Amino acid sequence: MTPIRPATPAEIPAVGRLVALSFDHLPQNRSLVPDEHDRLRVMGDFFTFLSESAPDSGRVDVIGDATGGLAATAVWFDRTREMPEIEGYEQRLAALTGRYVSNFEALDELFEKHHPEEPHWHLAFLAVHPDHQGAGLGSALMQHTHDRIGVPAYLEATNEDNIRLYERHGYQRMSPFDIRLPDDTPFFRMWRP
Repeated sequence: MTPIRPATPAEIPAVGRLVALSFDHLPQNRSLVPDEHDRLRVMGDFFTFLSESAPDSGRVDVIGDATGGLAATAVWFDRTREMPEIEGYEQRLAALTGRYVSNFEALDELFEKHHPEEPHWHLAFLAVHPDHQGAGLGSALMQHTHDRIGVPAYLEATNEDNIRLYERHGYQRMSPFDIRLPDDTPFFRMWRP
């Protein structure tokens, strides 16, 4: 395995594309962007947009692959301090997501309503390229940050496989555990004390 390292600013768009690709099969992505012809582009732009602010208010770690690309990434936000506002957030979100903006606004509302208030680090995205899944890269990325933060961690899982992975790393189901988008697509809240 190549070393875990911080993403460079120039790599943030590749981080966004990697998250979009590795999440493309998930019902959550299909809910946000139902048209498969638009999904990878819109989701890649959305994940890039959110990841841009992480180096200043958290961390973006990556593991490279043999070709010089990215095999895996973890995007974290430090919620032990006040999160800075993203300038022009609503306008930028609308420009990036176009006709799907109401779906993303519903996602923001759902996540904000259910986000814990206790200080923590938020694992926003943990993504492994489909060609590298099952090799322990996601676990390595999580452990890399868990070893450094010294405070609880929080995430929203997307399916039973992810839930089992996170439980192996000390995450526990929260109450409410199951939170849903307006079309009934679920996310699952998890906390690592």
